[in-house]
Parts: sequence; C-alpha cells; structure tokens
Amino acid sequence: MTRSNTRIALALTGVLATLLTTGMPLQSAFGEGGARRDVVRQEQQNVKDALMHATETVEHGKQGHVEKLVTHAEASLQHAMKGGIDPHAAEAMTNLKAAIEHGKAGHADVATKHAETAVTHLSQIK
Repeated sequence: MTRSNTRIALALTGVLATLLTTGMPLQSAFGEGGARRDVVRQEQQNVKDALMHATETVEHGKQGHVEKLVTHAEASLQHAMKGGIDPHAAEAMTNLKAAIEHGKAGHADVATKHAETAVTHLSQIK
C-alpha cells in the first residue's frame, strides 16, 4: 500500500471507531425509555384498580356487607402497593389497612370511613 492509501485507511478506521464508540451508549439509553414508560403505565393502572376496589369497599360498607368490604379493601391495598411511591398512596394504604382491621372486627361504619378517606387519597394521585 502507498502512503496516501495508508493514511486514508487510518482516517477511515478512526472515523469508524469514533462512530461506534459514540453510538453504542446512546442505543441503551434510548432503549430504556420504553421500559420506563411501561412501568409508569402499569403503576397508573394499579392506582385505577385500587381506586375501583376502594370505591367498592365504600359501597359494601354502606350496605353493611362486612365480608365484601374486607375483600375489596384487601384487593385495593394490593393494587395500591404496586401503584408507585406517592404520599397519597401511602395515606391510602394506611387507611385501607385500618379499614381491613375494622372490617374484620365487624365495625362496618368505621371501616367505611377509612375506605372513604382512602378513596379521597387515591383520587388525588396523578
């Protein structure tokens, strides 16, 4: 090879190496965006499900159906725990736990009040 061909080959190799080293890290950074978006969607769906079950908890509590109240409160709590980190989610979980406790003790009226508070907090999660 002549000197000019060697220089061209070295320059092209340098350009190729530069492109590969700068392009590779970007691929993984952009690839993670889709996974995070899926996690956010799943958290939002869990909050919606928790809200739905908490609303059912209130309805059954108002009707005096203690067993169904406890069942829906437990389901709501499970979904709320998967709903991500939010101060309102933490308050909702505290109230759902209290609703479960009082529901198991047969105190439908007190359990219903806690469930209503949980609904309020779950409704405020964005």
